[in-house]
Amino acid sequence: MTQLALVIDLNVCVGCHACVTSCKEWNTSGWAGPMPDERAYDADPSGVFFNRVQTYEIGVFPNTETLHFPKSCLHCEDPPCVPVCPTGASYKREDNGVVLVDYDKCIGCKYCSWACPYGAREFDEQGKVMKKCTLCIDRITDMTLPESERKPACVLACPTSARIYGDVHDPGSEASQAIREQGGYQLMPEWGTEPANHYLPRRKIRMHIHEDELVRADNPLSKEGVELPFDQGETLDDVAW
Repeated sequence: MTQLALVIDLNVCVGCHACVTSCKEWNTSGWAGPMPDERAYDADPSGVFFNRVQTYEIGVFPNTETLHFPKSCLHCEDPPCVPVCPTGASYKREDNGVVLVDYDKCIGCKYCSWACPYGAREFDEQGKVMKKCTLCIDRITDMTLPESERKPACVLACPTSARIYGDVHDPGSEASQAIREQGGYQLMPEWGTEPANHYLPRRKIRMHIHEDELVRADNPLSKEGVELPFDQGETLDDVAW
């Protein structure tokens, strides 16, 4: 069976939230909308988001890193949200594996949100129904669009190409190749839900810069009286950037 999903490269995600805003824009006016914000700007903001980017600081100062972690529905191959739904509103499409909600059947009981170990379900206070990422089902199945545009809005908006879309069951797809070649992994696989979305791990990258590249007129570090961030006897390979 085809299983459409996202592969997110944590190594190049810069936390710009372009995926969040593009998702909100497309889906609010599309098949899944509206996506209201009850309290968008005050001290306790709330609202409906299909995609969120959480930012963490890793390590202990001064040796810290910033990690941007996008998270949405993972379109599990064995979604626990589906069997607990008392009305059959939550379902998984057999043709492409996308997990969706039928708003006409949903009664807002929140059973699906309690069953989901990833916190991917959102309760729409205005519509009184549960909502979630649809993988932009109205875009990816719209045959009137050019093939290059039949992708989720978040994928098209990402400026660093951190989001890869495709069939993870197709070994020749870009998504499958990225998982296979770059060590893609599932989020919390111990739950046995077989999440279709995968993440590509962060990779340590060392910059190799020759000293001559720092000593130039327009570099403030090269000005007299300014201490360089390394001993003159060191090579730049010894310096952590």
